Parts: sequence; structure tokens; C-alpha cells
Amino acid sequence: MFEEIRITGLGVIDASTLELGSGPGLTVITGETGAGKTMVVTALGLLLGGRADSGAVRSGRRSARVEGLVRVTTDATTTDATTTDATTDAGTGGAGHEATAGLAAEVDEAGGEVEDGTVLLARTISAEGRSRAFVGGASVPAAVLARLAEPLVAVHGQSDQHRLLRASAQREALDRFGGAEVAAALARWRTLHAELSTTERSLAEVVGTARERSREAELLRAGLTEIEAVDPSPGEDDALAAEEARLGHAEELRTAAERAREALSSDSGAPDALATSATARSELAGVRDHDAEAGELADRAAEVGYLLTDLAADVASYADRLDVDPARLAAVSDRRAALSALTRKYADTLDEVLAWAQGASVRLLELDGTDDEIERLRAERDRLRAELADAGVALSEARTAAAGRLSAQVSDELTLLAMPHASVEVAVRQHEVTGAGEPEDTVPGAPLRVGERWLQHTATGLDEVELLLAANVGAAARPLHKGASGGELSRVMLALEVSLAETSPVPTFVFDEVDAGVGGRAAVEVGRRLARLARTAQVLVVTHLPQVAAYADRHVVVEKSSDGSVTTSGLTVLDEGDRERELSRMLAGVDDSSSALAHARELLETARSAV
Repeated sequence: MFEEIRITGLGVIDASTLELGSGPGLTVITGETGAGKTMVVTALGLLLGGRADSGAVRSGRRSARVEGLVRVTTDATTTDATTTDATTDAGTGGAGHEATAGLAAEVDEAGGEVEDGTVLLARTISAEGRSRAFVGGASVPAAVLARLAEPLVAVHGQSDQHRLLRASAQREALDRFGGAEVAAALARWRTLHAELSTTERSLAEVVGTARERSREAELLRAGLTEIEAVDPSPGEDDALAAEEARLGHAEELRTAAERAREALSSDSGAPDALATSATARSELAGVRDHDAEAGELADRAAEVGYLLTDLAADVASYADRLDVDPARLAAVSDRRAALSALTRKYADTLDEVLAWAQGASVRLLELDGTDDEIERLRAERDRLRAELADAGVALSEARTAAAGRLSAQVSDELTLLAMPHASVEVAVRQHEVTGAGEPEDTVPGAPLRVGERWLQHTATGLDEVELLLAANVGAAARPLHKGASGGELSRVMLALEVSLAETSPVPTFVFDEVDAGVGGRAAVEVGRRLARLARTAQVLVVTHLPQVAAYADRHVVVEKSSDGSVTTSGLTVLDEGDRERELSRMLAGVDDSSSALAHARELLETARSAV
């Protein structure tokens, strides 16, 4: 909630501070015509991101500045507006607790600071027309200031954009008014709607890519067929490369092997390794008895002989196996060519080709299951659409019942606010789509069949909610902004806000000219309704009626100085005696009327007893 509003250089106001306190209550602002009462509303409009008009800068000033000090709730757990408990604590800010609960985080995101549980919102306008906005000391775009401040204040005046004139706000207000029944129905709708949206997107994706999947499956199947026809084995390419090299040089290898065998063990009588090693062993063995070391060397020579014998046998066997086989060489070359064709197409090595084939088999199973997946998604979609239609009907019925209660309550309030022939209708309608049919697989969000009708739907349901006003008996009900004058609209808004008070998330309400065109008993009822709204919210009212001002918890008067300006002391909070005098002035137009003073006391006593 706003604790205070500071205004500098705006219109007729030179510099003034309006203290509002930190809890619910009714603050009225009174003063003579032209004193600057509506400048407070103008200042709030600037804090809400309204258009900056350089003409509002006070004459002689280089700029105007408006500041709003807001008490921030940092220890609350925010909840969805549709599930918030309708009960509120008037001592802690009531329904407005929700609106400020997330403000601290948003201020931090904007680069501002929260100090001592408060944040300072500010807007400046230069005489040249430039405008700047600030949140917690950080300069931000005016749009950011508007986004942060808009949930905090609902301004109702003849020239203002009313929060409840937006279709989305009207639907949200009705849902909150509907309480637990609407909240439960809306929660079920949202769950089913989210599931349906996910399913329809998945179905559209699968169907939309079916041709690509078929093409991919054909390519994978052809590749697997080619690989299966070759039937490669792990490491086969390396083994074949070695065999091809051996077969290609078989004659050369056999000649070398024969020469090596003859060098080791010759049949021609030429010196060979076995003979010379045998001679060495014999010579050393002959002198074994004279020196043990010579014996050891003889034994080692004998071991060499054994090794040479084995080596000669192995070389001979190797030479025997080295036959020239042109047919086998051709077969190996053909097999290597087949394997190379696979590595050129599918991977760099044969092992990687085998890995590709394994992965392709898994992917092919997935692709071959596309038709089954499409049928499964279609069945899931149809089931969810049927359940969603039932949920939509239940939600519409709950909203319609709540709309009837709200219509009657607001209309009763209007009777007490000097609009006895006016009535408000909360219309709950659905948008029917002609020519619609069963949904296509590739079109998510298609109209929903409910009974014999095809209806548009969103995440909030099937319904379009609109507040309509019939200003007189027999008059056609029209949208609020078309069916009422400025003064009537303010009273309609008051009636709505009073009816929605316990479920409204807005902490601060501002009414300008809500009492236009009323007087007498109707004026008393306006004051009583404002006081009722102020039980759970902070209410600021600019008024010229003493019957309304009498209900104030805080009465502020705007006074001009002798030179026609409003100084820092121009916004004065009145004590009990000053309130009586101000009310008497409002009643009689003079300051010293004894009868008016007595009437003022009577108004105050009546207001106290009524509250």
C-alpha cells in the first residue's frame, strides 16, 4: 500500500506530501474548487505510467516530480488469484497483500532497492516534455514503472482507464468472486487444457514429419540391407589387408625364407649357423675340465643350437606355406573392395560401420512405430477433448451461477447509490465457430465440440465475460464504457469494487467524482459504501460532498495560499475540531455558520454509528 505521496511542481501544487498510513482506511480529500484536489489523482496517474503532459508542470518550474512510497510485503507466499482464500485480514492489508507480495523481487530485477520494507516509485516531467521514471532509485522505462505500479492501484475517475473495463480483468474478477467452486473448475480446466495442448503439438509434429520419417526409414533400410549383404566382421579389414600384402609378395617371401633356412641349416655342405654353433660348443666343451667358465659358455652354445634348430624348422615350414594363389589374391582384393564401399558410405572404419548399423536398427524400429504413435496420440487427443468439453461446461455453469449473484449484488448497490433504475448484468458467453468440424492432426487449438456446438477455447475456459449496464428500466444492457456517463460509471465502479472487495487483489482504490450528480441520502450511501470498501483496502476519495467526507478515517484538506499556490503545508490532515469546521464549510459555503456546524457534528455522529 502507498504510505505517502509527494508532489512537487505539479499544476497548482508547489510542494506537498500526502500521508496515507500503511493499512486499510478511508482518506478523503476536500477543498475549494481549483485548490488542486484532482492533482493527487493526476499524480497517481503519472506513477501508473500515464501520459506525461508538460502542460501539467507548474508555471515557473523547470520540472514536476511525483513520488509514491509503497510498503512492500516480502514474507508472503503469492498465490494464483483464482485460488486465493476470500477471507482477508483488515489489519494487515487484506486482499492487497497479494499485490505487493512479489513487488520486492520485481524491484530487484529492475535494478532498484527496497529499503526498510518500502520502495520509492517516482516520475518526473520537464517543462520541455521529457519524462523519466524511477523504481527504488533506479532509472527505468515508464512502461516498467507502469507494470510494477498498475497492480497496486485502481483509479476510478471520469477521465481514467478503469481496471474493470478490460475483458480479462472482468473475467478474473468474476472468477475470484465465484470462490472455491469456480477455482476448482478452473484448475481442472487448466490442467486438461495444458495436457491437450501438449498432445496436439506432439501429434502435429509427428504427422507433419511423417514424410520425412518415411524417407529416413527408406534410407536406413537400404543401408542396413547393403551392410547385411556384405556381412562384415569386426577387424576383418585389417586382417584382409595383411593377407593381401602377403599374397601379393608370396614368391619374394618364399625365396627369402629358403635362403634363410639354408643359412641356418644347409644341405649342400656349405657353412651354416647350426654347424658353426655346434663347432663352438664342441671346442668349449673340450676344455670344460680346465675352467668352469668355459663349461658355462659351452652350455650357452648348446642352447643357441637348440634355438637355431627350432628356427630352421619354423622357417622351412613358413617357406612351404608360401604358395602363389592368384585366385585367393583376387578374392581378397574383391572382399576388401566391398568393405571399402561400406566405409566410404557409412563411416571411416569398419568398426564404425558396424556401430552405425546397430544404431540404424534401433532408429528404424522407432520410425516403423510412427503409425502406432500417431494412433496413440489421436486417441489421447480425442479423450482429452471430451474431458475438456465436460470441464468447460462445469466451469461455465459455475461462472454463470457466480455471475447471477454478482449481478444482483451490484444492482442492489446501485439502488443505494442513487441509480435505482439501473442494473448490471455479468454476461457469460461462448464464441461459437460456424462451419467447424473434427480437428485436423496438424492444427492444434481447433474449436472444441460441446454438445452440438463448436466453441473457441483458451487457457481460461470457453467463456467470454462482459459486464453490461442498463442505466434505466427497459434500456438495453450495454458494455460499461458505453452504457454510463462519467459520474454514473464511477458509481458503478464503486458498486463493483464494494461487491468484489473481499476477493480483490488491489490494495489501493482511488475515486474521483464518484459522488457526481448525487446528494442527500444517496450521498450518505456513497460514503457508507466507501467506508465498507475501506475495511479491507486503502481508499482515497476526492469529494465535494460532506456526507461522503464524514465517513473518512483520515480527512485531508487542500488549501490555497494567498498567492494562489499550494505550499508544503497546503495538504493538511484535520483533527476532530477542524473536520467539523471543514464539513460545515462544505455544507454552508461559509466558515462560521452555527447551524452548519451542528449539521456537521450530526453527520460525523451518523457516520460513526453506521461504521
